[in-house]
Amino acid sequence: MRILLVEDHDELAHWVAKALRDAHLTVERAANGADADALLHTQDYALVILDLTLPRMDGLEVLRRLRARSAARANTPVLILTARGGLDERVQGLNLGADDYLAKPFELAELEARVKALLRRRSGAEALVHRCGQLSFDTVARMFTYCGEALALTPREHAVLEALIAPPGRALSKEKLFQEVFALEDEANLDAIELYIHRVRKKLERRPEGGVAIVTLRGIGYVMQERPA
Repeated sequence: MRILLVEDHDELAHWVAKALRDAHLTVERAANGADADALLHTQDYALVILDLTLPRMDGLEVLRRLRARSAARANTPVLILTARGGLDERVQGLNLGADDYLAKPFELAELEARVKALLRRRSGAEALVHRCGQLSFDTVARMFTYCGEALALTPREHAVLEALIAPPGRALSKEKLFQEVFALEDEANLDAIELYIHRVRKKLERRPEGGVAIVTLRGIGYVMQERPA
């Protein structure tokens, strides 16, 4: 899942992004409100973490513009992250459509827990665990198990598999997978997806009894399917 972190404090942004990437999330950062607004106008994110005191455009204005856009982007969950502790500003942010509010200073563990809760809410309560064959993904722990054992994955392998299993049977284009796996600032081209698909396939093929295959649909993309063990 791809998250937009809007934070102008470099050191704080570094540690927040690291914590989220360690939780197998793809993180992009905008250091000012204008850049954030431009990204939210053209890109889709699973979640936005939004500071309020930003250069070039205030965070509340970024939020207001986001909620005024098309339904697909207007429904993106937003977690406000700010040193502004006044009740009036918290109420204003929530009234503008923020989904949660975390005041600075904060513990990274609490931030991660709130992010996971918002992502679960976005996916729907029925999707706490995704399954295909003997592969399962726990959206709370954000862990894959395969044939009853934890499946070791790099962060980008994890991102590929998560996109394909939620829900299984849905075809995803190479372009869509690229958006899920790589941040805009990453130096990678579209063909890198084929490398990660290959790596994930090899790990799944080590346990043929798992009953899972990633199938290439020519001209369409990739789909995860159950197959006979």
